[in-house]
Amino acid sequence: MAPTARPAPALSASISSPLHTPPLKPYPSSYPIQSQPRASAPDLMATSDASSASVPHPVTAADADAAAHPPVAKRRGSYNCGRCGLPKKGHVCSIPGPPSTGTGAESKPRRALSFDEAAVLTVAPLAVAGPHPTPPRPPGKKARVEVVDVDGSEPEEAAAHHRWVAVGPGKRVPGEVVMEVLRRLAPRGVAAAAAVSRGWRDCSRRVWRGAEEIRLRAASVTTVGALLPRCPALSRLVLRMESDVDATMLACLAFSCPNLQSLEISMADGAVNRMTGDELTRFVSEKRSLTVLKVDRCGSLGFLNISSPSLTTLWLSDLSPLTKSVINCPNLSELSLIFSQQNNDDSTDLISLMDSLGRTCSNLRNLHISSVHLCNEAVFALGGANLSGLCMLSLLLGKKITDAAVASIVRSYTSLELLDLSGSGITDNGIGMVCKAFPDTLTRLLLAMCPNITSYGVQVAATQLPLLQLMDCGKSLCANTQPETGRSYFGDLNGGVRFCSKQQTARKQQLTFQKLIIKHANLKKLSLWGCSAVDALYVSCPELNDLNLNSCTNLNPERLLLQCPNLKDVHVSGCRDMLIGAIRNQVLNEFAGAEPRMPCKRLADGSKRVQVPHFMIEQLFEDDKAGGSPRSQCTVHLK
Repeated sequence: MAPTARPAPALSASISSPLHTPPLKPYPSSYPIQSQPRASAPDLMATSDASSASVPHPVTAADADAAAHPPVAKRRGSYNCGRCGLPKKGHVCSIPGPPSTGTGAESKPRRALSFDEAAVLTVAPLAVAGPHPTPPRPPGKKARVEVVDVDGSEPEEAAAHHRWVAVGPGKRVPGEVVMEVLRRLAPRGVAAAAAVSRGWRDCSRRVWRGAEEIRLRAASVTTVGALLPRCPALSRLVLRMESDVDATMLACLAFSCPNLQSLEISMADGAVNRMTGDELTRFVSEKRSLTVLKVDRCGSLGFLNISSPSLTTLWLSDLSPLTKSVINCPNLSELSLIFSQQNNDDSTDLISLMDSLGRTCSNLRNLHISSVHLCNEAVFALGGANLSGLCMLSLLLGKKITDAAVASIVRSYTSLELLDLSGSGITDNGIGMVCKAFPDTLTRLLLAMCPNITSYGVQVAATQLPLLQLMDCGKSLCANTQPETGRSYFGDLNGGVRFCSKQQTARKQQLTFQKLIIKHANLKKLSLWGCSAVDALYVSCPELNDLNLNSCTNLNPERLLLQCPNLKDVHVSGCRDMLIGAIRNQVLNEFAGAEPRMPCKRLADGSKRVQVPHFMIEQLFEDDKAGGSPRSQCTVHLK
């Protein structure tokens, strides 16, 4: 019996469509999928089932598209690198990404943690599917993230939002008022105010950003480095350092203050300045906008090579001996070099320095040099530098400077307003040459610690310099003197200077007690500190407001007369009690400083005085009380 033909099972219906195959899942990003490329749709159909490879079936375009774009599961963040598969934490991938294709549109600078701008991703594309658009953010939800401006500019929306700042329960004031208050506080106060609230913090930030001048006492360089980046507009900086300073400070200033114009660095007690000459030279040459530089305790420089077209003021104090000193600043107008007195090394060539100033600093107007190695030769070199515009000349502690140097100064300069020769060896003849050369320009004369001058020279200066406003003769009129030794220098205004040696001779001892009479119409400050040789003093200066009599131990109270109606400060530290009492009686009495308006007169034969009637004096007192101007109060300083 022939077998009955049974119908074949309808298998084509179950395998003809690839939609019945399980959906393909994308590879997770934690696997190195670049080395395993995704198979195409025909390959997936060929390997889906071994039994169906021999069964023919048609494939439509819709089925192929569905297989090429399977449904993608929800992507979550991955902790592994998408290029090499290693953990992202602390990882720097060595496999370069594909070159980014720019769209040509200009993109504005991004801000940190900004969610308002479109993110530009440069991650390598996955091999699974094409780029998927980012789903739109729900309109009702916004990320509460604080935007930090990297470029230092505050958004206008924030400034408008914090226009009013809360200062108490239910009390608000305009932000401009808070900023004006913060500008008057110290840097520590402004930093503390930033911790009050958001409004105060924003006001503090705006104060830092608009600050042009800061005076700061810093404990370390770290404090300065944390503060200066907040002040992009800073142009003047005054630092008082309590710790050591080195090249790190200069690097911090060069990076954080691009517009710095004035810099002053002073050191507290115990702090050391370790800047070298090479580091200071590099800093000045790179700061094209720097005009004022003042640095304290420059004992580690070693050499000086300053070159700057913008520098106008240069102050360097506590300098050690310099092996090289070159200052090439064509616009420099003020130079101050103070050498340390503790070092006796004479390696600094002051003569070459003085001679080069005329070629490299032709616009110099104020010159201040303090060194125990100043001598006549250095002053002669300065005179030959042809600094015709010099107005202030200060040469301190030059014991070898004599009247010959004064003659060179008088020949070289004609319009000096200040002359300071403190600590020199000039005599009364030198003072006479100064008075004849600068009667119409000199307003300040300082001759402290000049043991060879006497009260006669001081009186000549007060008489022949009508514009004088300040005179300092401290510790020049001393009772104990030393004999003069060494070489003597002779010179005159018209001739040359010659040197001749002489044997050591004892100079004529200065009189132990000298009388000093000073009458001047414009003198405002007189300093006679340490003048132990003065025992009689008469001062008649209507404009005098400051008188220094510290350590005038031999001044006789009975031989003291002060006629200075505008006197405000008198310094009497180290004086005897009787002298202090006499000064108090004269300066604190209402009529002590004024001359009597109706003096006593004598008869024709000179035998009898004529007194002013008593009723006239009472009438004069009543007129003074009614419309007279009150006399200024004077303070006696005992310390």
